[in-house]
Amino acid sequence: MVVILGVMMGAIATKLEDMVKLNKSRLNYYDKFQQMIDDYNAQTRNAEAFLNQLLQLVEELNNEEQRAIALNLDEEKLALFDLLMDPDLELTDKDKTTIKKGAEELLTILKREKLVLDWQKRQQTRASVKVAIEQVLDANLPESYTPERFDKKCEQVYQHIYESYPDAQNNIYHQAA
Repeated sequence: MVVILGVMMGAIATKLEDMVKLNKSRLNYYDKFQQMIDDYNAQTRNAEAFLNQLLQLVEELNNEEQRAIALNLDEEKLALFDLLMDPDLELTDKDKTTIKKGAEELLTILKREKLVLDWQKRQQTRASVKVAIEQVLDANLPESYTPERFDKKCEQVYQHIYESYPDAQNNIYHQAA
C-alpha cells in the first residue's frame, strides 16, 4: 500500500506542477494536496482513507482539465479568463461571456501586435502591453468591477503575461504543447 501511495503521490505532484504552471488559479489544488500529505504524515488519516482522498483529488483534477473544453477555451485563454473572474462578485452568464470574449480578444491583440521579441527589455514595449491590457479590460469587464478591482485585474494580467510570454511564439503554452 505504501508503494502505491508513493507512486500515486509522485504522479499527482507532477500533474499539479504542470497544471499550476499553466494556470496559477489552480494553486488551491496544490494547497489541498499538501494539506492531505501533512495530515497523512501527522497520522491523522490511515493509508486507506488517504488513498481514497488521493483518488478523489485525481477526479477533481481531471474535471479541472475538462473545464477548458466545457468553456470552449484552450489552456492559454482559460488562464486569462480565470484571472479576470472575481469570485467575490455575483456575475451573470452575460458577464462571464463578456469576460471570456475579453480574454480571447486580449490574447489575440497581444500576440499579434504587442509581444514582440524582447518586449520585456524595453520600457516602451512594456508600457504598450500595459495599455493594451487596460484598454481591452476596460471594454470587457463588467461595470460591477470597481476601479480598485479593475486596477488589480490589470496588474494580475500584466504579471501573468510578463511571466508567461517572453514573446508571442515562445511562451509556457507553446512549450507545454
